[in-house]
Amino acid sequence: MQDETRHASETSPAQDEKTGRRTPRFRQVPMRLILPNMVTLLALCSGLTAIRMAFEGRWEFAIGAVLVAAVLDALDGRVARLLKGTSRFGAELDSLADFVNFGVTPALMLYIWILNDAGSFGWIAALIFAISGALRLARFNVALDDPDKPEWAAHFFTGVPAPAGALTVLMPIYWEFLGFLPHWPEFAPGVAIYTTVIAFLMISRLPTYSGKKFGTRIRRDLVLPLFLVAVLLVALIVSYPFQMLAVGSALYLVSIPFAWRSHRQFLRTDATVTMDDDGDCADTDLDHLSDRDKHDSV
Repeated sequence: MQDETRHASETSPAQDEKTGRRTPRFRQVPMRLILPNMVTLLALCSGLTAIRMAFEGRWEFAIGAVLVAAVLDALDGRVARLLKGTSRFGAELDSLADFVNFGVTPALMLYIWILNDAGSFGWIAALIFAISGALRLARFNVALDDPDKPEWAAHFFTGVPAPAGALTVLMPIYWEFLGFLPHWPEFAPGVAIYTTVIAFLMISRLPTYSGKKFGTRIRRDLVLPLFLVAVLLVALIVSYPFQMLAVGSALYLVSIPFAWRSHRQFLRTDATVTMDDDGDCADTDLDHLSDRDKHDSV
């Protein structure tokens, strides 16, 4: 008798305290809210698989898994906006997955590959990169909630984004497979310094191109050429992965000064933003804190 009563209470509808209406205890979730999170979880699985491939010494598959995670990370947000399935849960899950895929995974890969030859210095470099990834993602989440961000700020990121940082920090591995960098323990301190530099670029205030507004509207006469370029790009990455990743990483680093100059031009033409502001998020600028927050921060 008690089991029947318990079963009835678990399956019976719950009563809303505010409205007094009885609502089902288990509500149906629209598929449009689930699909973006599934893409995010697939990206997380790919990032974790990269760690396994690194432990097994299968570096081609490890780097390929990180690249797949980056592609899926670029798709999950677009899928959510296309299906109107954005949610706070999805945003938090995406941030946690990005920290693992583009913070922890590249740090462990580099440590397994050569940083362990630098001893504690190599491990410190790996820690700095992983922690910088977490700090960068936290700042990005805060920037999303800023209502005063100018419209042109959507063209830029503040600092190197996590996926780009992960693919760029692995450039020494690309060079080894291309024959430009021998696998000598003497190069481990240099790789550790390079890893630390990329980590600081991730948490820096340097503006970088975001690409969010790129391709939102395509002219009809450019649709077919765009398909051809996309197919060509995928074919080149599949056929020459390390060459394409090495060239892409180098070009991205070269683009940072041009992004900074373009960002300064927007600042000069925007009268609502001062030149010492980054145009990204007022919540991360101490000058915009209230008096109470300034007191608490001290």
